[in-house]
Amino acid sequence: MMYEIFAQTDQGRVRKNNEDMVAFDPKTGLCLLADGMGGYNAGEVASGMAVAFLSQALTAWLTQAGNRSSSRELRQSIETFVNQVNHSIFSAGWSNPDYAGMGTTLVVGVFLETRLMLGHIGDSRCYRLRGGILQQITKDHSLLQEQVDAGLLTAQQALTSPHRNLITRALGIENAVCLEINEHRVEPDDLYLMCSDGLSDMVLDPVIEAIVNVPGTLQQKAAALVRVANDSGGRDNISVLLVHAVENALRRSLLSRMLGK
Repeated sequence: MMYEIFAQTDQGRVRKNNEDMVAFDPKTGLCLLADGMGGYNAGEVASGMAVAFLSQALTAWLTQAGNRSSSRELRQSIETFVNQVNHSIFSAGWSNPDYAGMGTTLVVGVFLETRLMLGHIGDSRCYRLRGGILQQITKDHSLLQEQVDAGLLTAQQALTSPHRNLITRALGIENAVCLEINEHRVEPDDLYLMCSDGLSDMVLDPVIEAIVNVPGTLQQKAAALVRVANDSGGRDNISVLLVHAVENALRRSLLSRMLGK
């Protein structure tokens, strides 16, 4: 499997700075998205620390381990590095009054061959488009999601809840953090969308689904998502990271010849 990747981040129409951070490395299949929070520019510091450290540490580990790594080894490495950067952000928040209470959400994905190891903290999301149908494959760590899970709110009521932005997990808020991590099988032509809540809070899932189903490049799809979020109010920073799974052309050619096609 080969992967095409594109990311775009936008300040939005209300915020004075952009506290979202995105990064990816096509060679290793590493993708990162973080949405910072905190006073002054502390949110920007937290998300920047998370993405910079994880980008460097995981790229180095993946370059060395490559496709030889087992799922267990990959999972443990992601968890180890996330715990390390969580401690760094937490310590920085305690040692600098300007950074007190800073934290960040995180989505970290590693695409290797036909598998995706996906971890997340907070309410930044990852969706998968398969066969034209969009599915959210992460579950928000938020008060709102807990209320829906407990049957206190319906999905329709949740759309207008005043508690939409109250998250129950974040990187850097406490000395220990619980990363939710799952492995997914990737199929040819899958499209994965990582995003901050600047997109998901402003644009309904059916609209996102319609946009990513429109033929075009990843850049065009990302621009359309950001544009719709801004047109809907742009109340927060907007970040999107798109990954398209493309079957290896050589393998496809060999299979076609074997099947006489």
